[in-house]
Amino acid sequence: MTDRRRWLLAAFCFVAGDAMAMQSRGALLARFEADFGVSESLLGLVAPAGTVGFVAAIVLLGLLAGRLDVRLTMVVGAGAMVAFLFAIAVAPVYWLFLLALLAQGAAAGVFRAVDRPLLSHLYPERLGRVFVLYGLAWALGAVTGPVLVSVVLQVAGWEIVYVLLGLLFVPIVLAVWRAETPTEWDEEPLEVDALRSLLAKPEIRGTIAGMALVGSIEGAIFTWLPYYAGTFLEPTLAPLALSAYLLAYVPGRYAYAKAIDSVSYLRLSVVTAGLAIPLLAGVAWTRSSAGLLLAAFGAGLAISALFPLLSAYGVEVAPAYSGPVSALATAGTYGGIATVPVVMGVVAERWSIALAMWLPVVLAAGLTVVVWRLRAFPVDGRKKATGS
Repeated sequence: MTDRRRWLLAAFCFVAGDAMAMQSRGALLARFEADFGVSESLLGLVAPAGTVGFVAAIVLLGLLAGRLDVRLTMVVGAGAMVAFLFAIAVAPVYWLFLLALLAQGAAAGVFRAVDRPLLSHLYPERLGRVFVLYGLAWALGAVTGPVLVSVVLQVAGWEIVYVLLGLLFVPIVLAVWRAETPTEWDEEPLEVDALRSLLAKPEIRGTIAGMALVGSIEGAIFTWLPYYAGTFLEPTLAPLALSAYLLAYVPGRYAYAKAIDSVSYLRLSVVTAGLAIPLLAGVAWTRSSAGLLLAAFGAGLAISALFPLLSAYGVEVAPAYSGPVSALATAGTYGGIATVPVVMGVVAERWSIALAMWLPVVLAAGLTVVVWRLRAFPVDGRKKATGS
């Protein structure tokens, strides 16, 4: 296996494992509550603990990517991931458990601050397809995480989930350790003036805004779709709505990886964002189990395109600064993931969750407008000259 393939495989395996760990947390909340004896309000700290460390690490190191030894950074991130997943499994009290989650999120951020930028340098001619396949690896991990939890809990405690997840990352550490430092890594060190110039580009600002809207929609669905479904479906059926949404990411991203060679990033993004509007409206409108599952699956198919496509577009606007661009885009995404579910909670408490579920429809309409406006600029993936 060539070193280029080894780096590609390591990045894909890491993001899949990271998604498994992320999606396992929700499936284990009831076990955390029972074992640590904490209230629901304290239990609500689980998601922020995992997210804050991740965002802080990916933004800081992403902005410094041009000054980093990429191989050493990825070895440290993957090794720390193993150590802190094991630490989560053995945490004796809740506050140590939260600290371990914070550290595990930061470890993931260290690796992921440079993995996509590295792939952009290794595969500049196939950047869009590689980013979509990277997103597909995340989707496979996200779907697999809750399945792993269900299987393990049949025979053992929740701690074993984190032991197994830690063991999954050991081969990644070894693979990155044995690989040669890639000669293709030519990331430019980012100076303050260059950062100002980046943020002055309407393409970059539009990418960050678009990614924030994508994260807002995903955060809304990840957090509130099962709760909303539970207001009119049987308790055993309600979680299947989110499963249908996540499952759609797998065939969706596979199909987009095929389509990206013949359709420009922004054209495909406009189409999928536009399709998401009626599909998300179907999620908010329907009251039947079959209708909700179909609408959720369709919405997942549409939304699954947008994170990898907009990421690839932003990196191609400024390929020498792929680390900072990826960091800023990811910060926008996770900012949306963190804030919009809170807004929806306020709307649900004051009026109803049924009304709150229309917010993702509004966000999808705004996303469509943002991506459409980006088409006015002269960079669009490989079709730099036309902007089409």
